[in-house]
Amino acid sequence: QESDMDKETRFCIAWYEQFGWKEAPFGDANTLATAKGTAINALENAGVIYAKAGKVRLLKRAELDANWDPTTDKKLTIWECVQYLIKALEDKGEAGAAEILKKIGGLSEPVKELSYRLYALSEKKGWTEDGLAYNAIISSWQSVTDKAQFAEQVSSETKKKLKDKSQKTLNDL
Repeated sequence: QESDMDKETRFCIAWYEQFGWKEAPFGDANTLATAKGTAINALENAGVIYAKAGKVRLLKRAELDANWDPTTDKKLTIWECVQYLIKALEDKGEAGAAEILKKIGGLSEPVKELSYRLYALSEKKGWTEDGLAYNAIISSWQSVTDKAQFAEQVSSETKKKLKDKSQKTLNDL
C-alpha cells in the first residue's frame, strides 16, 4: 500500500515509474514533489535524489554512501532501505543484507512490499537489470531474514552472557 509509505518513497516510486534512473527537468521534479507532499530539498536531505543545474534524478545504488547506517539516518525512507538492501546483497551477500535488515526492524514488511512493486514495475517497463536486482532481494528474502534473526538472537545471548559475567565478583572468577 503506497499510502502507508513515507512521502519521499511515494515520490521515488512515481519518479521511477516515469523516468527510471534518468534525469529530468527540475520543474517536473518540483511538481511531483509538491503533489506527494514533499520538497526537492527534503528529498536531497533524505539521500534519495541528486539535483543540480536544473536537473533531477534518483540516486543510483552505486552512488549510495558505503557507511550508511539506518539507525543513524536522520530521514529514513523505505526507498532507501530497499536500495541499500540490494547494494548490500550485491556487495556483501546475504550476510551483509541481513545486517541492514536487522537494523531496519519494523520497516522490513514495507521494504519487502516495495521490492515486489519495483520488481513488477521493472518487468512491465522491460528494465531487465533492475528486475534482476529486485528479484534477487525477493528471492533471498527468507534466507536474509533468517540470518538477521539469528544474528539478533546471537547478539542477545552474547549480551546476556557479558552482563552475567560482569555481575560476578573476583572470587567467582
